[in-house]
Amino acid sequence: MPGFSDLKKGLSSIESLERELNLKQLQINRLLNITQAINNNVSAEGLFNMYRSFLSWEIGVKKMALFVQDEESGKWKCMASIGIEEEIPTAEVSKQFHKYTRLISVDEEEHPFIRRFDVVIPVRHKEKSIAYVFIGGFNEEDDMYNKVQFITTITNIVAVAIENKRLFKRQLEQERLKREMELAGEMQRMLIPKQLPYTSCYQLDSIYKPHYGVGGDYFDFMEFDNGRIIFCIGDISGKGVAAALLMANFQANFHTLIKKQADLGDFVRDLNHSVNLITKGERFITFFIAAYDMKTQTLSYVNAGHNPPVLVNDGQVQLLDRGCTILGSFPELPELEVGAVNLDGEAIILTFTDGLTDLQNEKEEYLNEQQLYSFVRSNYKLTATDFNQKLMGYLEAFKGENIYPDDFTVLTCKIFTPGHSQG
Repeated sequence: MPGFSDLKKGLSSIESLERELNLKQLQINRLLNITQAINNNVSAEGLFNMYRSFLSWEIGVKKMALFVQDEESGKWKCMASIGIEEEIPTAEVSKQFHKYTRLISVDEEEHPFIRRFDVVIPVRHKEKSIAYVFIGGFNEEDDMYNKVQFITTITNIVAVAIENKRLFKRQLEQERLKREMELAGEMQRMLIPKQLPYTSCYQLDSIYKPHYGVGGDYFDFMEFDNGRIIFCIGDISGKGVAAALLMANFQANFHTLIKKQADLGDFVRDLNHSVNLITKGERFITFFIAAYDMKTQTLSYVNAGHNPPVLVNDGQVQLLDRGCTILGSFPELPELEVGAVNLDGEAIILTFTDGLTDLQNEKEEYLNEQQLYSFVRSNYKLTATDFNQKLMGYLEAFKGENIYPDDFTVLTCKIFTPGHSQG
């Protein structure tokens, strides 16, 4: 028959099993609480607090430090700790993380902070390390294996939940940015002229290729009853909605001011002043504007820091580079010169933004100016539309499989002087 001592041992064993069972039940309940909190979209800070409390009260962890990588800075931060009073040397500790690819003992580590713990548990998600937790302070009677296994499970759940929150936030930000760019693109397409004049005396034709659907390139024109046509091209600094809004304001000022000013110099000065008032000098616009008077056969122009357009008149090449500095950087333009050219016979003017000369072929050679000048000289007798179509074919053949690296815009003006008008 079993004696009293055996009965006592049996009761003690049952009580021990009951305590262990209760502890397991508490651990499972807390695990369910954390899972429910994740489903309820509790904040990252709330999850870290629950994690700390779980390890301290239900698991009985004496020392813990959980490190998670900050999304913005890319630096590791200690997001939860137990039993650590002093400041944690995170920068030094994080240099050791690359060594920990699996759960290992760290009690013999050289770093004094790491040596205070027993194990390190790395957490990986989609081949990327997203967290490291250091655990220490186990007692000899602790079931260390089961505790570490449970801590590993809960750490993975919390760390992956935080990582998913981060990925979801990034996805929302990307969707917001995508929508912003779509709106900016829609706004810019509304500002770009849909139809260009095509008469027996002059023709305009464009190529407009904004980078990823939105860019800072702008062109416009205006016809007057006195036989005068004005056309312009510009490149607004920046991208997205900010550039689109500046473009909208710029277009409004262009149409308002050009009707008030007969002199291109005065117009450009007023335009610069209006841009500077809006941007406070923090953004700028390279700009080219030309006015052709059919009666006098004179082309007047101002180049405000823009790529010099190429004029070919009766086979002769000329760069339209007279003018001033970029618009918007200064309240008043320090110097300004209005260029003037008398035209005779057939003439063509190629205006473009810097995306054209940024183009590279498969040998990483840039499209240089001499190639461009030669093309214009060889094709200046074409209509504006035919010229641009041939130019696109030339560019496509030049770049091969390469993409356009930036915004790319061309505005071509073909002029027929009296006696050479197109029939």
